[in-house]
Amino acid sequence: MEVPSHGALIVGVDGSAAALAALRWSAAKARLFDAPVVAVHAWLPSGLYRAPYAPAADAPTVEQDRHWALRTLEETVAQLHQLDPAAVVVSVLDQGPPAAVLLHHARHALLLALGRRTRQDATVAPSAAVTRACERNAMCPVITVPELPQDAKASDLPWLALSAPA
Repeated sequence: MEVPSHGALIVGVDGSAAALAALRWSAAKARLFDAPVVAVHAWLPSGLYRAPYAPAADAPTVEQDRHWALRTLEETVAQLHQLDPAAVVVSVLDQGPPAAVLLHHARHALLLALGRRTRQDATVAPSAAVTRACERNAMCPVITVPELPQDAKASDLPWLALSAPA
């Protein structure tokens, strides 16, 4: 799916609390820039990562993988709307490697926002490699936003979040 991203704030969404913080930050800053926010979730069929000898009966179908990815994206945007009902976000579900998908959507963006975990979250795959790839290859600024507590208010959002050098 191709979404016009010229001048948009592109946000990588992976279901983590850090990604939600990046989405919240982007929604708040988008009002200042009068720019659209595009939440992007990249997914790959899980069969690509299964050993050839793993039982096929246990493997989710590509459609199930896509459904779970869409659910992750929708739940993150729904959490944003609970915290910021006025937020306007376009959701994009795109199949492909996360860094490549994010870089593709951010090629004409105002900026690319990614969450930065402040603690280890075992429920979500590590995103440091994706962040580093985006920092090295993006054609726009890359902003990393630290994970926030669930009860954080809008005033707790960092005024400016800068990514650390890779």
